Amino acid sequence: MSDGIRLSAKVWLPENSENQPVPAILEFIPYRKRDAYALRDHQNHAWMAAQGYACIRPDMRGHGDSEGIMFDEYSPREQQDAVEVIDWIANQKWCSGNVGMMGLSWGGIASMQAAIKQPQALKAIIPVGASVDRYYDDGGYLIGGYPGQGLGWGGVMFGYCIRPPDPAVVGDSWRNMWFERLKKTPMFAEKWLTHQIRDETWKQGSISEDFDKIKVPVLGVSGWNDCWPNTILRLLENLDAPCRMVSGAWAHVFPNLGGPGPMIGFLQLSLDWWDHWLKGINNGVMDKPALIAFLQDSHDPDPNPSRRPGRWIVERAWPTKNVSAKRLFLSPGILSEDEYKTTGSVDIFSPVSLGIKTGEYMPISGPAELPQDQRSDDAHSVCFDHDPLTKPLDLLGTTKVYLRLSSDCTCGMVAARLCDVAPDGASTLISYGILNLKQRNGREVMTKITPWESLNVVIQLNDTGWSLKPNHKLRLALSSQLWPMAWPVAERATLTLDLANCYLDLPIRTANASDEIENPFGPPVAADQLAHETILPAKATRHVHNNIERGEIVYIVKIDGGKTKFEAIDLTYGSNSSQKYTIVEGDPLSACIEYQSGFSFQRGDWDVKTESELIATCDASDFILKGRILGFENSQQVFKREWDVKIPRLIF
Repeated sequence: MSDGIRLSAKVWLPENSENQPVPAILEFIPYRKRDAYALRDHQNHAWMAAQGYACIRPDMRGHGDSEGIMFDEYSPREQQDAVEVIDWIANQKWCSGNVGMMGLSWGGIASMQAAIKQPQALKAIIPVGASVDRYYDDGGYLIGGYPGQGLGWGGVMFGYCIRPPDPAVVGDSWRNMWFERLKKTPMFAEKWLTHQIRDETWKQGSISEDFDKIKVPVLGVSGWNDCWPNTILRLLENLDAPCRMVSGAWAHVFPNLGGPGPMIGFLQLSLDWWDHWLKGINNGVMDKPALIAFLQDSHDPDPNPSRRPGRWIVERAWPTKNVSAKRLFLSPGILSEDEYKTTGSVDIFSPVSLGIKTGEYMPISGPAELPQDQRSDDAHSVCFDHDPLTKPLDLLGTTKVYLRLSSDCTCGMVAARLCDVAPDGASTLISYGILNLKQRNGREVMTKITPWESLNVVIQLNDTGWSLKPNHKLRLALSSQLWPMAWPVAERATLTLDLANCYLDLPIRTANASDEIENPFGPPVAADQLAHETILPAKATRHVHNNIERGEIVYIVKIDGGKTKFEAIDLTYGSNSSQKYTIVEGDPLSACIEYQSGFSFQRGDWDVKTESELIATCDASDFILKGRILGFENSQQVFKREWDVKIPRLIF
């Protein structure tokens, strides 16, 4: 790099590429190319290399075998690195000079950030499961609400950063590089929690700040069960560049490698995109619809990823005339199309543990990560039900809830869940949204709450594609808690709704058989996996413990990633992590999140382990973060570093 730091990359090359230069595809992420992500990377990049493309997977600075330190995600230096890597690739003798960029999650965001920088060699991008707003729609303040599970990402991230480089790549300098990471890696959650409104910290690197600077063609891919389902429609609404979008039922995964299904031929879809924009082949990719979306049919609530029933539809343009807002009004217990029946008031006062059935913020096809049956949370929420449907009802786009309410104290939050209720009473989560009432006038400002003063608020739910069956009914469930997705406010507020001024706007899509498409994609494909041996298989458990005497609810997730030996490099890699969410019913100040992770690396007499821990608690005025990282060689602890910080609760 221009500052002297060296990055390490893995390169897949087509045969004869040094004599016949080819276009190149870059995936730029921090998740370690030789071990942690080696199997996944190879499945995609080796397949694409066999189709005539060079594929490049660097480790970001401070990760894997690259030098330097990562001080924050999406930093200006990181974005500059991406531009310099693109320029380096374009100047290699095996490269034709045309570069594409793709990636899931961080890699998708990095591709859009690079497009904003407009390096000359970058000709097209494919962001997958990415976000466009670091505050509203990313790992820090998930959907603009509270740092509940978002705090856990901070714990995970500094655990990722302290893993050692491989001496087989970097040589004898590995230990100095490792100790530099251990000594200098920050506790990311501390910085993120210090910036509690959408200030310049979050605007920097947010794609939504610079939509107009993206000039290269964009193929966006995401899933309704992903943590960031909103990006697809935001890109369609805001980009002037050529773009096509695909949204399926998937979680936070490449849709050829994970579910829920139907999985698709993502690599073939990508190949067509690259062939057109990097090789100049006139294959008609831009003649296809602007949006191909999967509408999930009503189904039983199932927390385990599986194939979702539904159908594929197309929209030739977006916004589309096929979707319009339908307004439903709130009466006691009822969603009605009749405004004149809307009268009265109702109080919302939820248990602090409400929300455990909501599922993981970032599901990645692990066990029981998707939402469970919502009935138990619905029972402790204020619910409004529509009459059972006499015909199917299709939803495509953004749902908004408009409320006039008051709080009996100087704080408050409201969570809205949209559910599909079956004739037998099963309640399946369609979408949800969270609003901190102090942010009712925008995420960039904090507005005080005067007790009992009427407030007009809007809650935007995550985008969705859904089709409700006849005899099912739509439910809006409102609560003042959504734990552990959202951290509780300092006081248990009672919210009072003025029902005469409350309504719901649904994105209703008019069904049209001519816009339905059967099997729009090929079957999922991937390259054969790298040669490896499973030393210990992966396993995961998820439990909720209820201490009735203490009123304490403990939600524990343990993931043992097992151990894998990579034959070509004679390396055995292991991982494990745990999440623990504790709260005492009735006490919002009892909230506690604990994240732990461990990683191991072994080859011959080289045996290194790292451990990290983040514990977040609070009192009425502060968040309290306690962190710890440890380093081990041959089972002996050789490094320890601890944090113990308090951060004022500015808006929470």
